[in-house]
Amino acid sequence: MSEFEPGTESVEAKLRFPGENDTIRWFPRATVILGAILLTAGAGIALFRPAMLASSHDEINGAVHIYAGYLASRNFSLAIALLVTLLTGARRALNSFLLLVAMVQLLDAVMDCVEGRWPVVPGVTLLALLFLLASASLSGYPFWKIRAWKDAA
Repeated sequence: MSEFEPGTESVEAKLRFPGENDTIRWFPRATVILGAILLTAGAGIALFRPAMLASSHDEINGAVHIYAGYLASRNFSLAIALLVTLLTGARRALNSFLLLVAMVQLLDAVMDCVEGRWPVVPGVTLLALLFLLASASLSGYPFWKIRAWKDAA
């Protein structure tokens, strides 16, 4: 059977992401832009004002600067990846990055709880939830469904 015969689907059609040719709706777009701004701001703070990431009585030494640099590179990388995939319309990659950033934010919230930084937990958790909702909006599946994480058949 040829892929052009009636009743058959091409491989490309089977690998198509839901709404792949559609424009990205406003909610995932707004979430990506907000997230990229916040990630970039966090990276800038880590690079230029690492004392803002610690309590006032903590010493800011060389080790703090090293780990702040790692945080900055992580946040810049995620912000760039989100914006590039949004601007290129790469829906599958954008969905993957939305899920990745949501997971990073959730783990950050867990660390904030473990270390007693209670004032930031709601904001970090809300940001993770926004990324998960944006992913569900983009892919058509909530994160707990396997189809949100891999190509739709």
